[in-house]
Amino acid sequence: MHFPEPQKAFTRRNFLTAGTVLTGALFLNPFKSGAAGLLFDTKKKALALSHFPHPVYAFIWRNWTLVPLARIAAVLKTTEEHVRAEGLKLGLSAPPPVSEEQWNRSYLTIIRRNWHLLPEQQLLELLGWTQEKLEFTLQEDDFFYIKLGSLKPECDPLSFQDLVRTDTGKLQWFQKVLKEEFPAGLPEQKEPYFQFVKDLSVPPVTESPVAGSGFQPRFGYAYFALFGDPLLDESIDPYPEGYLERMAASGMDGTWMHIVLSQITPFPWEPSLSENWEKRLENLQKLVSKAKEKGIGIYLYLNEPRNQTPAFFRKYPQLKGAGNSLCTSIPEVQQYLSDSIATITERVPGLAGFFSITASENPTNCWSHGKGNECPRCSVPGPGKVIAALNTIYENAISRGFDNYKKKNQQAINSKPPRLIAWDWGWKDNWAEAIIPDLPKNMAIMSVSEWNLDIERGGIQSKVGEYSISGIGPGPRATRHWQIARQHGLQAIAKIQAGNTWEIAAVPYIPALENVANHVANLRKAGVDGLMLGWTLGGYPSPNLEVVALLGSNPDMTPVEAMQKVAVNRYGIAGNEVVKAWRQFSKAFSQFPYHIGVVYNAPLQSGPSNLLWEKPTGYSSTMVGIAYDDLKSWRSIYPEAVFIQQLRTVATGFQEAVNALRKNTAPLTLSESVSKALEKEINVAETVAVHYESIANQSEIILLRDQENQGHNKQTLARLLRREIALAKQMAALQCSDSRLGFEASNHYFYIPADLVEKVMNCRML
Repeated sequence: MHFPEPQKAFTRRNFLTAGTVLTGALFLNPFKSGAAGLLFDTKKKALALSHFPHPVYAFIWRNWTLVPLARIAAVLKTTEEHVRAEGLKLGLSAPPPVSEEQWNRSYLTIIRRNWHLLPEQQLLELLGWTQEKLEFTLQEDDFFYIKLGSLKPECDPLSFQDLVRTDTGKLQWFQKVLKEEFPAGLPEQKEPYFQFVKDLSVPPVTESPVAGSGFQPRFGYAYFALFGDPLLDESIDPYPEGYLERMAASGMDGTWMHIVLSQITPFPWEPSLSENWEKRLENLQKLVSKAKEKGIGIYLYLNEPRNQTPAFFRKYPQLKGAGNSLCTSIPEVQQYLSDSIATITERVPGLAGFFSITASENPTNCWSHGKGNECPRCSVPGPGKVIAALNTIYENAISRGFDNYKKKNQQAINSKPPRLIAWDWGWKDNWAEAIIPDLPKNMAIMSVSEWNLDIERGGIQSKVGEYSISGIGPGPRATRHWQIARQHGLQAIAKIQAGNTWEIAAVPYIPALENVANHVANLRKAGVDGLMLGWTLGGYPSPNLEVVALLGSNPDMTPVEAMQKVAVNRYGIAGNEVVKAWRQFSKAFSQFPYHIGVVYNAPLQSGPSNLLWEKPTGYSSTMVGIAYDDLKSWRSIYPEAVFIQQLRTVATGFQEAVNALRKNTAPLTLSESVSKALEKEINVAETVAVHYESIANQSEIILLRDQENQGHNKQTLARLLRREIALAKQMAALQCSDSRLGFEASNHYFYIPADLVEKVMNCRML
C-alpha cells in the first residue's frame, strides 16, 4: 500500500481510498448476493495455526468462553459432550455460560477470531445468522470488512471426525508446554467480560468536580454502544440511565449515533429496505427523551444518501450519479432527503442535532470521493456548490420538520430546532472557501483540530492527520476553516480525541492528560465554540473528559490546576502523585511514532496477542484489525530502528512512571474505593507500556527472521520470544482483573485472555 510522503497529512479518508484493495468498489457493494459468498474472496489460503495440534482444537480453544458449547458442537457436527472432553484435553476449564448480553456484544470478536478458521457457511452457522445479516454487519459496523482485509481467506471445512488424524505427539507437546508455562492453571477470569457495562450502568457515587462547561456542545460516542442497528434490537440497552448520568458527570452534554436513513424513514424506491422504520423512530424517540432527562443530547450522524447497487441503477438509471452514488442534484433525490430528515425532526422532538460527513466514508454525493466530473449535473457547479447545496437540504429539512412539530405542539413554540454541524472531514484543500460561504448561517463547521499539525519523532518530520493525543493541536487546517466559518457567521467546533485514539484504543483512555489539557487550553484560547470529543473510541467517563470540561468552564484555570482538581477528587491524598504520573505519561507519549499508516496498520490494538510467524505470511496489515507480520506497513514512514526505538521510549517512560506511582503511593493510607480506583488507573498505564514494548519486540523479531544469516540471531530471537511470553502473561493477568482492557466499541474485544495464552504457545513453538 502506498502512503504519501512525510510532509503530507494522511487521514482516514486517504486510507479508505488508497491502494488496490481499498478501491471505490468496496463502498458500492462489496458483496454479491446468493450462496456464492463474498465478492472479495481471493482464494487466498488461510494461515495455519501450527501451534495447535489440529485446526479443530484451534477452533474449540478460540471459541470456548465466547460461544455456547451447543453452537461449537453444531458446527463440528458432534455433541456437546465430545467438545467438552476435547476442550478439557487442551487444559481448558469447564466452559462458562454465555449470556445473551455477552453474545450480543461480542459478535465482532467472534467473527475476527474465526476469520482464518471457518469457511463462510460454517461462520454463519456459528453465529446463527443469515448471509444478509453478515453482509450488513461487515459493511455497516464501521467498515468492519476493511478491518478484516477486504477478503475472506479460504478455509477448509472443520469436522470433529477429522480429529482422528491428530498427531498425538503434537497434542502431548501442547499439554506439556501449557503445564510448564502455567503450572498453577490458566489465568483466572476474576472480572467477567463486559463487567464494565454493569459497573457503568450504576449512577456515580461521588460528586464530580465538573459543573457544565463553556464548550457547547461536548459530545462523543458512548463507550459500549452497539454500532449496527441498535434502534431495532431491544435485547440490550446501549444507554443505561446510570451511564447517561456518568456521561454528564464527566462533562459531556451529548452523544452521537450512527444511522442509515433508509432504515429509519421510508425509502421510496425500495420500500423493503425500510422495514420496521417506524419502530426504529419510536425507539429513537424513547432514547432521546431518556437521555435528555439526564442532560445528554442525541446527535445523528448523516452520511447520506447512501450509495446503491448496480442492480438498483438498472431499475432507476435516472438517479445515478458518479460511481454508484445517488446524484444529489436530481430533484427526486433532494426530495427524498428533505422528506426523510423532516420526518425524523418532526417525530423525534428533543433531538439535539445532526452532523454530516459529505466527502468520504460511503459515497453520498457525486463529489464525495472526488469524482464529480463524471456526473453531467455536478461537474459544472463543482464540489463547493454541490456539497454546500447538500448541507443546505439537510438544514432546510430540519427546519421544516421542526416547524411541523411546533404547529402540532404549542408548548414547543419557544424551543429551538436541532442544530446541524457540517464536518469538513474529507474536504479537499480549498473546498472550504467555496462551501462555507454558501451554508445557512445557523449551522456550525467542525474540523479535526490536530489535522496538518507539524511533528517530529526520532528525527523524522511528518504531519498529523487525525486521531492523535501525542500531537497537541490545533493545526493550520482547522484554524483556517474556523476563521472562514466565523467570517460568515457560523460557529466553530473542534473534533478532538479527548479520551483515546487509534494510537492505542485497547485502553478506555490514554492517561496522557497533560497533552489533552494543553490541547484544550489552546482551543479555549482560539475561541472554539464546541467540541466533538471522539469518534467511536473515547467515550469512557475518564479523567480526561473531566479535565476537558473543567478547562472549558474555567477560563483562567491552567492545565495543571485542572488535572490537580480531577486527581484529588478521584484519588484523594494520592492525587499529587497521580498528577506527576500523568505528566510523565504525557511526556513519554509525545514520542509516539505517529503517522496515520502506523496508527492504522501497526498492532497497536492487539499488542502482545498478535501472533508471530516462522515465515512471512504474505498478508497485508489491515486497518485497526489484523496486523499479521507486515512490518513495512506497521512502521510506515519510519526506518525500522527509529520505529522500534520510539516505541521503546514510550513504553519505558510509561513503565517508569507506573513504578514511581506505585512506590510513592504505597505508604499512603487509602480507602478501599480509592485503592481500587488507583489500581485501575495503573492497569491502564501498564497496558500501554506492555503493548508498545511488545510491538517493538515483534518488529525486531520480524527483522531478524527475515535476515539471510538467521543462525547468528538465534540467541537474540530466543531472548525476544521469552520476553514476549512474559508480556503475554502480564497482559493476561491485567485483562483478567480489568474487563475494560482490550475493548473498543466498534471492534468489541480485540483479544481475550485465551488469545494471550495462545500467544505463549505460539512463542514456545517458535
